[in-house]
Amino acid sequence: MAPAAKTSPEIETGGGVWRFPAGQPLRLDSGASLSPLEVAYKTYGHLNADKSNAVLVCHALTGDQHLASQHPVTGKPGWWDRVVGPSLALDPDRYFVICANVVGGCMGTTGPASIDPGTGEAYGLAFPVITIADMVRAQAMLVEALGIDTLFAVIGGSMGGMQVVQWAADYPEKLFSAVAIATAARHSAQNIAFHEVGRQAVMADPNWRGGAYLKAGVRPEKGLAVARMAAHITYVSEAALHRKFGRELQRDGLSWGFDADFQVESYLRHQGASFVDRFDANSYLYITRAMDYFDLAGPHGGVLANAFIKARKVKFCVLSFTSDWLYPTVENRAIVRALNAAGCRASFADIVSDKGHDAFLLDEPVFDQALRGFLAAQAQARGLS
Repeated sequence: MAPAAKTSPEIETGGGVWRFPAGQPLRLDSGASLSPLEVAYKTYGHLNADKSNAVLVCHALTGDQHLASQHPVTGKPGWWDRVVGPSLALDPDRYFVICANVVGGCMGTTGPASIDPGTGEAYGLAFPVITIADMVRAQAMLVEALGIDTLFAVIGGSMGGMQVVQWAADYPEKLFSAVAIATAARHSAQNIAFHEVGRQAVMADPNWRGGAYLKAGVRPEKGLAVARMAAHITYVSEAALHRKFGRELQRDGLSWGFDADFQVESYLRHQGASFVDRFDANSYLYITRAMDYFDLAGPHGGVLANAFIKARKVKFCVLSFTSDWLYPTVENRAIVRALNAAGCRASFADIVSDKGHDAFLLDEPVFDQALRGFLAAQAQARGLS
């Protein structure tokens, strides 16, 4: 595979699409299998001689593999380029950073918009339902294919954090450390409710066509935009919305109609409109359903600590934010308590911030320091220069 072009003088990027042979299908929790399986991924930095510096970053619901390089669809910078880069917490001069698009995604990894080899058309709703564990299983296959036995760290926020704790439960022998950020060990009723509103918005769009919109040559853009608008409200705090917009108007005076009178309305409409350019509607349905199904304690007798019994050698860090009402501090503390009950070593910080759930994606110096400090300590313990 030819190396990818550099996106900046500082960061060399690689990766591509890993195509697994037909004899190596992805076995799903539903009992179905996916074959052939393709996993799209990006890498930053270089794997060292003993392959001990690999870091897997797991993305959130609307993220993808382009965490520190220009997005090929939007042209925008990577979603975590303030964490991955020279002299940053994940410095490519020290670490070999990997980020893979999740199974069910729409940026190159096999998902509902992929071609079903049995029909020659897009899967649509014929794509099997997936879980967080399925996503992690595919990542583990990729890591193995890259020749890496043990990851120095697996890191992720939000849905990425769910993948982190799933890694710790399923593949503890492949981890040296793990960082779970602004996440939970299961999806709450409130979060399931918000996701259902979004899915219903997509499916109510006449262009959804029962999931077969690609065959019809249309896209349910209005429904997906509304879903994105509703979800985005949960990513920010009331304080952040008030600070940024308050009740400021778009123009002088009211329209006395239903145009976007308020700046916050225009902001949400922009979020929805820009989202549909880079995301597949069916992928949104499948990934939100995977998050709703997530309950790490379920397969372990309903006791979360049991999920981590075999992870006692892994060093954990859990980070939360005081204003995050989507995955509040109490949900993150529950993970820490379970880790402690299982005999695992875990550090925890509840970071004071009024930016809401998305604080881990924004300029938050205390978070940066906490992440950098934990990784530096583990790198020293690992013997990484």
